Amino acid sequence: MSNSSQSTPPTVHMVGSNPTLLWGMNSSERTRRIAAAAGLPVSDGPMTGPALLVDAGFAFDPAWLRTLATRPGHVLTVGGRPVIAHAVDNADQAAAAMAAGQMPAGLVVMARELGGAMVNEQLRKREVPFAAPLEPGSVRALERASYFGAYKGVTDILTKYLWPEWALVLTRLCARVGITPNMVSLAGASLCVAATILFAYGAYWTGLALGFIFMVLDTVDGKLARCTITSSPWGHLLDHGVDLIHPPFWYVAWGLGLYAWNLELATPIFRIVMAVIVGGYVAQRVIEGIFIRWFGMHIHVWRKIDSDFRLITARRNPNVVILAGFLLFGRPDLGLVGVAWWTAISLIVHLSQMAQAAVVRMRGGTITSWLG
Repeated sequence: MSNSSQSTPPTVHMVGSNPTLLWGMNSSERTRRIAAAAGLPVSDGPMTGPALLVDAGFAFDPAWLRTLATRPGHVLTVGGRPVIAHAVDNADQAAAAMAAGQMPAGLVVMARELGGAMVNEQLRKREVPFAAPLEPGSVRALERASYFGAYKGVTDILTKYLWPEWALVLTRLCARVGITPNMVSLAGASLCVAATILFAYGAYWTGLALGFIFMVLDTVDGKLARCTITSSPWGHLLDHGVDLIHPPFWYVAWGLGLYAWNLELATPIFRIVMAVIVGGYVAQRVIEGIFIRWFGMHIHVWRKIDSDFRLITARRNPNVVILAGFLLFGRPDLGLVGVAWWTAISLIVHLSQMAQAAVVRMRGGTITSWLG
């Protein structure tokens, strides 16, 4: 049966039960949240119409439920055991077979071990989503797989390499004690404001310490939301709103704090530096938005070189490395100037990327992501 032949979304039904918790949720609750996020109905009642049958003995990436929802007549397997089955007819019989550990009849097998990688445009990466038996001894490994499955593939160098393990520990802790992603975001925002104030008074090291914790929490809130399936429009606005707005305030505050070190920049130079940093930051964001509108993808996932440059482009985290590096030598003033130079260079790179994509399009070429 073709995907287009089924207009009614399948209803999600659990097969069996499992007391083992993953991120503080049992299989039924986790599946319910995944289904709700995907806009799929969930029922404990009689099976009428198409059904997505989920074996409670397994944990899986949310991408699998969304994928199977579009593939009637297919079943995802792990080690030869059915995990998610999209039964169009005779769902009761298929559920009985799954409960007995048998393969439902008449379904096309999608073996996770043989499945191709999927492209996650939101997280900017290409990978095979996880799916595995959920047992007490596998919880930590599955939480780790879930956490890194929720991690962006294309991001800055600090977020990608420096603190993933620290953020994993904090994400687990928050899930265990019931701290929500929005609580983490609000705590991070408070530290962000405190760091800004400290920068303005020249207390750079203390400000950087608080800023560093904020940057880690900025990773934790998103991962916690994805791992516990608790993302919300308000949480998205809070998280990304703070990310978008605060960097210019940090740079201005850093410049004001130079007076406490008797290293203040001359007023004309300070204005130029701020104009380059803030103007370049806004311009880069605008270019990214235009690239998405024109070419249907993030500028950072077009070619591998574009993804590599995202590691160090003039965003907050790489810029903080520049500021901290010059501060080590007692020259926070040169750190601010260094950020201005790097912002200008990054802006030129972004403009070049945009121009190159436009030339490819004008010559009849197709702009596609290297991740696809």
